[in-house]
Amino acid sequence: MENKLHFYNTLTRKVEQFIPNEDGKVAMYTCGPTVYHFAHIGNLRSYIMEDLLEKTLRYIGYDVKRVMNITDVGHLSSDGDTGEDKMLKGAKREHKTVMEIAKFYTDAFFSDCSKLNIKTPDVVEPATNCIPQFIHMIEALLEKGFAYQAGGNIYFDTSKLKDYYVFSNQNEKELLVGVRDDVEEDENKRNKSDFVLWFTKSKFDDQELKWDSPWGTGYPGWHIECSCISMKHLGEYMDIHCGGVDNIFPHHTNEVAQSESYLGHKWCNYWFHVHHLNDKSGKMSKSKGEFLTVALLEEKGYDPLVYRFFCLQSHYRKPLEFSYEVLDNMSAAYDKLVKKIGTLEREGEVDRGVLEDYRARFQAALCDDLNSATAITVLYDMLKSDISDATKYALAQDFDMVLSLSLTTAHAAKEDANRLDGDLEAYVLARIEERTAAKKAKDFARADAIRSELLEKGIVLEDTREGVKWKKA
Repeated sequence: MENKLHFYNTLTRKVEQFIPNEDGKVAMYTCGPTVYHFAHIGNLRSYIMEDLLEKTLRYIGYDVKRVMNITDVGHLSSDGDTGEDKMLKGAKREHKTVMEIAKFYTDAFFSDCSKLNIKTPDVVEPATNCIPQFIHMIEALLEKGFAYQAGGNIYFDTSKLKDYYVFSNQNEKELLVGVRDDVEEDENKRNKSDFVLWFTKSKFDDQELKWDSPWGTGYPGWHIECSCISMKHLGEYMDIHCGGVDNIFPHHTNEVAQSESYLGHKWCNYWFHVHHLNDKSGKMSKSKGEFLTVALLEEKGYDPLVYRFFCLQSHYRKPLEFSYEVLDNMSAAYDKLVKKIGTLEREGEVDRGVLEDYRARFQAALCDDLNSATAITVLYDMLKSDISDATKYALAQDFDMVLSLSLTTAHAAKEDANRLDGDLEAYVLARIEERTAAKKAKDFARADAIRSELLEKGIVLEDTREGVKWKKA
């Protein structure tokens, strides 16, 4: 590990050199999706940048174990522990069971990740798999005096901590103003900042998923799951915890409170947070305007990797503003980049000295608070240089271990797709011509058979005044 990785630690509010608990190994946790709807591209910006962090760690020589949860129960529509469970909300919207909703949107999430070349974490654990762990931690917190029972629910008592607001210099009053949803006051709480560890049947009686517990039939609060899932797979000490900046308060603040109260020691040394993706009207969300998903970008003709390229051109700690105009420019730049790499001569000797020099520059950019924009500049500088094509191609392959932009395969894939589209169009037009001839000969059975044959291949014919039109189903 020639270069020492430095990145901004939200806990200390400064850029620090990363030093793991165990030499050469990294225990990393990322907050996963609440699988009640499709992920929008603002959500996916966080996962792209977390993927970049993980791949940078691997690139500079660390052995990384990354764990991610799937929230399939317990995340209420307000971060202030009020409103209905988002999973129940999704189930009602689509007239399905919570588990059907969870399965569908979990699969959709990982499909989006695959299209964005986001590596699947080493461990992915749904919250519903870990109910015994949640109950055990809550029992321990009650026993240690950090939790209390009131109104049928179990609450964490934040007044027992010397420093609850570990991520901020702000006072309690200022932070409460920042809570994202209107919150009706819970009279069971001893302190405004207390949060629910377990809901019982005395609240939210229409909750579909419930489990027996020492305090009655109920379900866990949202914050408890990340603490327990990370400890289950990474142990009592964690190196890096990741998420979006909107997770800092109250979610990650509450995770630290309950985890360190349970363990009796510091839990996680480094906290990595990614800033919001905005549109011109402000922060992007599922409730505002056009719901921007990977599928919608594809429908509009964009390669999902163009969106990844767009994200990598900006720093993870800066808000990023989305517009189709910018994405059009990125699309043109991406196509030009992969075409240049795709047409490089691959035969010949690789200059190992030059390769190592450029690798060192690339590493240095990434180790400087994950400066992906500068890393991409190194890529462009390398391609403009007079080094051999074989060396350029080897470096593009090497850099793509981190950038994951399909740099050496995208151009050929596009050419293959265009050729296949051309072959398909020629085939369909020939079949349409045959069908037209069959109809003129009043051989309607043959005409219908051709339409059916095309439909089986995913081609829909439409007879119009202007002639026969076709499209993919």
